Amino acid sequence: MPQQPIRPAAVAGSWYPGTAEALSRAVRGYLDLAPTSAGGEVRAVIAPHAGLAYSGPVGAFAYATLAGRSYDAAVIVGPSHYVAFDGVAVYPRGAFATPLGPVAIAEAEAEALLRASPRVREVPGAHAREHSLEMQLPFLVSVLPGTPIVPLIMGRQTRETIADLGHALGTAFADRNVLFIASSDLSHYHDAETAARLDGRVLDFIERFDADGLLDALERVPDHACGGGPVVSVMLAARALGARRARVLRYADSGDVSGDKSAVVGYVAAALGTFEQVNDHDIDIDGR
Repeated sequence: MPQQPIRPAAVAGSWYPGTAEALSRAVRGYLDLAPTSAGGEVRAVIAPHAGLAYSGPVGAFAYATLAGRSYDAAVIVGPSHYVAFDGVAVYPRGAFATPLGPVAIAEAEAEALLRASPRVREVPGAHAREHSLEMQLPFLVSVLPGTPIVPLIMGRQTRETIADLGHALGTAFADRNVLFIASSDLSHYHDAETAARLDGRVLDFIERFDADGLLDALERVPDHACGGGPVVSVMLAARALGARRARVLRYADSGDVSGDKSAVVGYVAAALGTFEQVNDHDIDIDGR
């Protein structure tokens, strides 16, 4: 049997601690401060992908809702920061290396997705430096140990690619117990007041579970979110697989950590599913 490819960790030791002990301690510290009650079924989460010290306090709120749950695979969709290409790049076999141990690829699920859409394909080099997926793994390993992944990097975030991926995810995994993870930061390098105004529009579309409205807004002002396309695709897929409500769990910006509010990056944690209770941050897509 040929050796399966291992994708080396690209930002361990820089964007997050490079040793298992230090990384586990940091992630657990953030999770301990986040509530775990979500009720009902969680079909998808949205989490940021900046350096752990900045985005970890927010991302923990998304992953804490997954405590005690079980999935056959986690499908992670993030934007490409380094390689320009059309479509969606899948890493279809092997594993991703992390300081907490390798995370296996869900190869059957990756193959099912390749069959579901010609826009999903292997793009050599797209995964090599990309951090948007890697930043999800410390939390995923800590909360859902042993869960294999389908790593997807979205290239040019066109309406056609976004809609096609959402449909393909819903089709390929209609009969599988998968978790969708959208990796996205929000606005970049505005002052905190401007960032909150821009980011508030994204939060509103998420809370109303309005994927189409969010896509329209992103086409008008792409600066709203670097991973807006992955967020929309995951919203479409989660709805196709039965999610009925959306809940924004946490919003913050990088200035909350750095103290510099003059040029911030916005972060959101959210969950999509069938929650037991509706409150100010639970919006039923049917208006009920």
